[in-house]
Amino acid sequence: MNETFRVLIDTFGKGWERGDVEVICSVFTEDAVFLETPFSSPDRGMAAIRAYWKDIPLYQAETDFSSGEIYAAGPWFATEFRCTFRRRRTGEQVDARGAIFCETKDGKISEMRMYWHRYAGGREEPKA
Repeated sequence: MNETFRVLIDTFGKGWERGDVEVICSVFTEDAVFLETPFSSPDRGMAAIRAYWKDIPLYQAETDFSSGEIYAAGPWFATEFRCTFRRRRTGEQVDARGAIFCETKDGKISEMRMYWHRYAGGREEPKA
């Protein structure tokens, strides 16, 4: 099962790197739930997930995504990730690191929850 999970997360990461919304969406079930952060409202269904990711190519360039070891239990898996990119408008470098928790159904992701923290331009974000 880890091989299936590895393919899912690597495909997701390649889509993010390329700003390819169709590749990103290809890993999700039609009724999937995507949660960007623990405090975000969930995006439910393919249309909402597509809407979330559609502007990524407009705002991010030189994107690099990598993920760590896959930890699996039944239909669930988790991995750490790192995504670096340059903000198109400002040129600022961003380094986001965190964890992704997924539930799968029929070989695709039915729920993805991301927990991450971002460093931008050498300063920690967000500030309390």
